[in-house]
Amino acid sequence: MARQLDEQLAGRFPVGQRLRVLDVGMGQGTQALRLARAGHKVTGLEQDPKMVAVAREALAAEPEGIRQRVRLVEGDGRDTGVHFLPGSFDVVLCHGVLMYVEEPDPLLAGLARMLAPGGLLSLLVRNADALAMRPGLAGDWAGALASFDTDAYTNRLGLRVRADRLGALTATLAGIGAPLHAWYGVRVFTDTAADDAVVPDDFGALLSAEERAGRTDPYRRVAALLHLCGVRGG
Repeated sequence: MARQLDEQLAGRFPVGQRLRVLDVGMGQGTQALRLARAGHKVTGLEQDPKMVAVAREALAAEPEGIRQRVRLVEGDGRDTGVHFLPGSFDVVLCHGVLMYVEEPDPLLAGLARMLAPGGLLSLLVRNADALAMRPGLAGDWAGALASFDTDAYTNRLGLRVRADRLGALTATLAGIGAPLHAWYGVRVFTDTAADDAVVPDDFGALLSAEERAGRTDPYRRVAALLHLCGVRGG
């Protein structure tokens, strides 16, 4: 996904531009720190105090120049209007958050308002159109059959959460003034890998295969996750 995001940034903004980035639901700060290392000014928003503490610890280990480019804010992604002015950011990330939000449209509308004209909204969501793939590949036929007619699933943390469909999100993005510009699949071939799986010797080839599949039909349509990129103002 990082490669996909970098492709979109390179194609939309001039080389060397220092972007203002908002990472909503930043978790442990992986993307926030990566973008700060690339020279961008990043604000991370996270409501879980434990995750904020992990992110602060990781940030403290960075050189001073990178630390100065990162601001960490403890808060809910649905309250961006409380913390920031409209149009304050060139890029807004919302990765792995929508599955925990029962009604995502108000959240997405708020994120779109944070974007400056021409700004990029990057979403990473669970693909509801492919929920049957994981249980099906595992031989769980009852689970696969039950997944065809729902947008709910149990994630690896054991939580009952929701997934999104490409068509519905495309309509939502158009409605909030940040129409879909590009989309990718994420974890086409590797969704069934265990969390503690050993990194294979041909890891580079694995990444290349995933990247190719993530931009190619029909493979990207059955990816476990979808990466959608909308642009404020078209």
